[in-house]
Amino acid sequence: MGSTVTVIGTGYVGLVTGVCLAHSGHDVTCVDIDPAKVERLSGGTSTIYEPGIEELLAEGLERGNLRFRTPEAGWASLISDITFVAVGTPMAANGAADLTAVRTVTEQLAAAADRPFTLVMKSTVPPGTGEALQERYLASAKATIGYVSNPEFLREGKAIEDWYATDRIVLGSSSSADLARMRALYADIEAPVLETDVASAETIKYASNAFLSTKISFINEMANICDAVGADIDSVARGIGMDKRIGPDFLRAGIGYGGSCFPKDTRALDFISTINGYQFTLLKAVIDVNNRQRLLPMVHLARALPDLHARRIAVLGLSFKPDTDDVRESPALDIVPLLIEEGAEVVVYDPIAAEVELAEVERADAVWDALEGASAAIVATEWREFIELDWSRAASVMAADAVVFDGRNCLDPAAVRGAGLRYMAVGRDGAHRR
Repeated sequence: MGSTVTVIGTGYVGLVTGVCLAHSGHDVTCVDIDPAKVERLSGGTSTIYEPGIEELLAEGLERGNLRFRTPEAGWASLISDITFVAVGTPMAANGAADLTAVRTVTEQLAAAADRPFTLVMKSTVPPGTGEALQERYLASAKATIGYVSNPEFLREGKAIEDWYATDRIVLGSSSSADLARMRALYADIEAPVLETDVASAETIKYASNAFLSTKISFINEMANICDAVGADIDSVARGIGMDKRIGPDFLRAGIGYGGSCFPKDTRALDFISTINGYQFTLLKAVIDVNNRQRLLPMVHLARALPDLHARRIAVLGLSFKPDTDDVRESPALDIVPLLIEEGAEVVVYDPIAAEVELAEVERADAVWDALEGASAAIVATEWREFIELDWSRAASVMAADAVVFDGRNCLDPAAVRGAGLRYMAVGRDGAHRR
C-alpha cells in the first residue's frame, strides 16, 4: 500500500517528484499557488518539457492517485503524512540562494499542522537551512513535525530516467522514524541509500554540482590550451576519461554550463563559503572560466569575419541543453546581445525552447529559415536536429564562404567542411592549423 504524499510546488523538481511518486503507487496531491498552472496540469498538459512526463501525468490523473490543488482551501487540509517542499530557491543579486518561498511555505505548514507529519525538503537550500527552519518554525508547531533533507539529482531531459535509476538516495535527518518512512516511500527504487545528518545532506547537493561544474570548466580550459598548442581536445578528453579515477562524463568541451542548477549552486556555494570566512578560490575560478567561455563564439568569428556589421548570424539553440525547454542561464542568451552590439542581424532557432524576450532578434520557425543568407551559424545547443543536419543543403542557403561555429563540439567536422563551409569549434581548431 502506498503512502499519502503532498508535493508543494509544481516547478521542474516538484512536478517530476509528483508524477513519479504517483507512478510508484502513492496517493499524491501537488500544490501550487498559480491557479492557471493547476488548471493546466489537472487537464493533463505538462507545464514543462521533459521526455516522458506527459505520459506519467496522464497515467496518474486517469488512475485517480494524482491531483493538483491550490492552497485556497487552507494548508491543514493539504498536509499529508509525507509533505515535500519543492519550491524555487532562485539566485539573489549577491549570489545567495533566495529562501523566501521556502521560509513562507514552512511557516504556513507549521502554523496549520494539526497532526504529526514529515516535512521533506526537496528544494536546494544552503547548509544550515534545515536546522534554522526547525528552530524558527517547526519547534513551536502544535503537532510534531519531522524534518528530512532529501536533495534531488535530476538532469533536465533525463529526469524520469534519473528518478528511477538514480546513483543514490540521500536522506538527512536525526529521526529514525522519519528515515524509515522515507525508505518505505522509495522502496521500489533500487539504489544505495545514504543516511546522514541534515547539514551534510544539504552540503552533498552543492558539492555534487560544484564538482561537476569544475570538471566542465577544467575541460574547457584544456580545450583552450589545445587550440594554443595544436592538440585535439576530443582525443585529450578520451585519453583522460579512460582513467577510472576520472571517468568520461562531463568532459565535453564547449561554451560552458547553464541551466537552473550549476550556475545558481556554484555561486551560492561561493557565497556560503565567503560569509563563513573562507575563500573558495577553486570555485571562483570555475565560475570565471564558465563566464569567459561564453565569449568564444565572438573570438572565433572575429578571426573569420572581421566585421559582423549587417551580417546575418544564426544562433542554433536557445535552451541550455537538449531535450528541455529551459533557457535559464543559457549561453545563447549571453551570445545574442554580444552579436547585436557588433551590429549583426541575429536570427535564432530552437525546436522546443520557451519564448524569451530578445530585442532586435528574429525568431525562425525552422532551421532552414534561420540559415537562409547567414554568414555564420553558432550551434549553442546540441539538439539532435543540428547534429544530423544536411550541411550540403545548409551551405546552399547560407552566404558564400559561411562559418559554422560548433559551440558544443557535437558536429562532424568533415561533414561541415565537406559541404564547403568553414568549421570552427572549441579545442578542435589547433590540430587543424598545424
